[in-house]
Amino acid sequence: MKDKSNYITTQELWGKLFTARSSEDYLRNYGSSLKMPAFSEYIKTLCEKRGERPETVIRRADLDSSYGHRLFSGERNPSRDTALRLAFALEQDFDGVQQLLKFARATALHPRVKRDAVIAYCLHNHKTLMDVQQMLYDHGMPVLGAGRNAV
Repeated sequence: MKDKSNYITTQELWGKLFTARSSEDYLRNYGSSLKMPAFSEYIKTLCEKRGERPETVIRRADLDSSYGHRLFSGERNPSRDTALRLAFALEQDFDGVQQLLKFARATALHPRVKRDAVIAYCLHNHKTLMDVQQMLYDHGMPVLGAGRNAV
């Protein structure tokens, strides 16, 4: 994915941006560092690291098979809920989920949002996708992917 020798952390990029003489200087000097891989590339990399096939992850995420394969091929982009379902299927920790949401171009989980708090609690306590769905339902909150691309 990224060559670590030229990798600039987000914190370093903030520093470079806020000390730049102009936005043009910043973009000229660091524009190549602003590119993020596509969501499809990121989830394929996660699967490879785990030694898993996309089909297995798609099934565990309880996604329609053809839709899941379109996510992995880059033909489709996920909703936030779909990215979260994939994160649970890939057994990501909290930081991993925040990273996955970033690559999905979705908002990060936030502790002041009740639904996000329930999801984060489940992540922290290594709950499954079925566990989080049940907990969301028990709290009267929409389950992940309610009505969208669910099997």
